[in-house]
Amino acid sequence: MAAMTFHLDVVSAEKHLFSGRVETFQVTGSEGELGIFYGHTPLLTAITPGMLRIVKQHGHEEFIYVSGGMVEVQPGTATVLADTAIRGEDIDASKAEEAKRKAEENIKNQHGDMDFAQAASELVKAIAQIRVAELTRKRR
Repeated sequence: MAAMTFHLDVVSAEKHLFSGRVETFQVTGSEGELGIFYGHTPLLTAITPGMLRIVKQHGHEEFIYVSGGMVEVQPGTATVLADTAIRGEDIDASKAEEAKRKAEENIKNQHGDMDFAQAASELVKAIAQIRVAELTRKRR
């Protein structure tokens, strides 16, 4: 029996990244990990930097890095409105590794709360990008 599907749109400030039928998607919400399936209760919540994992019809996966934004779930449809979104295959892994290294260095050499908070935020974003790039490479 075929899995139940619903329509998903993934949009960033720069472009429309995905539009189609999906079996499920997973994203990090402000309160933790969210797994959205057909028939999910309507929802509107903030999302944090991390990975958006989409399982399309017939089980094909796609990974997208999102830097934050909102997710809205309505009957039969869902929308991810991302501040920034990058497909896994478009992530420059070497730049992400360099950003991670710099953020870790800034955390070690902090000079106040603002420096630490900014460095920690940059570290989370870099790690998420690295993870999305790795999963995309493995999928191929």
